Amino acid sequence: MLLPQRIYQLSEKALTLAWETRIDPDISAQVRRVQREILAQPFPGLTEVVPAYASLTVFYDPVLIRKNHPGQTATSWVENWLRQQMHTLAQDLAAVKPRRVDIPVCYGGDLGPDLAEVAHHCGLSPEAVIEQHSQAVYQVYMLGFVPGFAYMGGLPESLHTPRKMTPRAQVAAGSVGIAGAQTGIYPMTIPGGWQIIGRTALPLFHISHTPPALLQAGDEIRFIPVYSL
Repeated sequence: MLLPQRIYQLSEKALTLAWETRIDPDISAQVRRVQREILAQPFPGLTEVVPAYASLTVFYDPVLIRKNHPGQTATSWVENWLRQQMHTLAQDLAAVKPRRVDIPVCYGGDLGPDLAEVAHHCGLSPEAVIEQHSQAVYQVYMLGFVPGFAYMGGLPESLHTPRKMTPRAQVAAGSVGIAGAQTGIYPMTIPGGWQIIGRTALPLFHISHTPPALLQAGDEIRFIPVYSL
């Protein structure tokens, strides 16, 4: 198991476990494993556990923890608890098969206005961009930016394209984009600067759903072309 390199205080209500800072599927897998184990046996006062690319932030209620453990600060008690969990997890964690989610995408045309720009930057035809983008298997590393926005690794190096120099004022919900070495989907209509190559009609975020975001950290994603150009 890849253990976090350090634990540091983020605020009076949160501690962060930090691994080596890089985009790495093995590190991401360990982040999610630790998250699952903490949620499976939560301590009284735990409020939320949030994964990122190479870190895991544990939020807690300091008032409740101080009440249950007088004589200790909430931060020191939670940090000691986490270190004990790391010692145990290092010995017995097992891999969990990720969930697979297929995303139908209409590529190009009005729904993918930057497809030609991506193709030109990469020295490929638009058809080749679609083929390569849809054949790869992606991993959701974290949710962020706005609720339900999944940052995905696994984009073929041949498709790496910088963000747009000038972001759009509005990017439609469901838009599939590329930014650097990542791909992602806009869950709602918002401003954005990713290169838009297609769009999905699949709802990605709904406040009344449980959980409200369709995609979660650790999911494996495939994009399925349903219309091109």
